[in-house]
Amino acid sequence: MANISSYGACPSVKNILLLDSEGKRVAVKYYSDDWPTNAAKLAFEKSVFTKTQKTNARTEAEIAMFENNIVIYKFIQDLHFFVTSGDDENELILATVLQGFSDAVALLLRNNVDKREALENLDLILLCLDEIVDGGMILETDASVIEGKVAAHSTDAGAPLSEQTLTQALATAREHLTRSLLK
Repeated sequence: MANISSYGACPSVKNILLLDSEGKRVAVKYYSDDWPTNAAKLAFEKSVFTKTQKTNARTEAEIAMFENNIVIYKFIQDLHFFVTSGDDENELILATVLQGFSDAVALLLRNNVDKREALENLDLILLCLDEIVDGGMILETDASVIEGKVAAHSTDAGAPLSEQTLTQALATAREHLTRSLLK
């Protein structure tokens, strides 16, 4: 059977990577069997990072061909965002996926996009990846829609995710408990 994406009907993504400034994993999701083992995935991540680390992809996304794949990437502070797809995919669609991912992460982290904040909110970033791509098929690229869906999945439904951190949520819970005990 022919690859559907080769006809332009359904663009697909092979992986989405979020690496730190040393090329180590922060959050990754693979949607293709091109890298069957964890060692192959780590080798791919290292080689992509090595090839792109000297570029200046801080202001806008850059495009590179790598091992018969298109890699669209962007750097924000000490995080490196990558979207990989086959060489027959449309670069503009992939750039839209990358922009949606990086903007959604910025919304979820309240514009404090760095490794420490990303690791503290890793669950939200992984939910974000799930909302953007499922099985390689692109579902959503609008950052505000992605952030809204991730917020709907969050455990604290009392306040919008963008307005409350875990510490604030605990403080609010403690305050409500104190009030109920003093009544």
